[in-house]
Amino acid sequence: MKVLLAKPVDKLGETGEVVEVAAGYARNYLFPKRFAVEPTPHNVKALEKATLEREAELRNREEAAKALKTQLDGATFTFQRTAQEGGHLYGSVRLEDIATAVAEKTGHELERDRVKLEAPIETVGTFHVTLSLYKDITSEVTVVVEAENAPPTKSEAPQAPAANDAEARGQAESETQGDAVE
Repeated sequence: MKVLLAKPVDKLGETGEVVEVAAGYARNYLFPKRFAVEPTPHNVKALEKATLEREAELRNREEAAKALKTQLDGATFTFQRTAQEGGHLYGSVRLEDIATAVAEKTGHELERDRVKLEAPIETVGTFHVTLSLYKDITSEVTVVVEAENAPPTKSEAPQAPAANDAEARGQAESETQGDAVE
């Protein structure tokens, strides 16, 4: 029996080929799984049209990915996270966070599995992240994680003036109490 392959089938052929197979194989496997159809002139034309549309769609996706690559290459995304004193984050910067930041910047949705990290980002610092945009088109971006609650250094801490204010208030109170006693 001759069939027109609608999808590539291992050890049988590629999409659009007309191949000879056993009737039972076609009837019980290829037709129900929509791997093949009967090679009528209508089916041949429909498959050719679908193939052309698919190729045009793939070209459009590739062009969009190349445009997105030029927009993203060298981009920097900054995240503020709560961190311990040693720079270790209480949470982490997740794949979803990076994908969301890319979507906000470019307007193009990026699936989280397209973000390639060697390890989870769990510390403050600068990290290089690869984004897989389409087939072999990738983009390198920089992710900067900053501590949201940076502990104040001794030069920033206003401890001394507060102590002087308390002493001044204490002296003023003792002077007023002294006036009341006299």
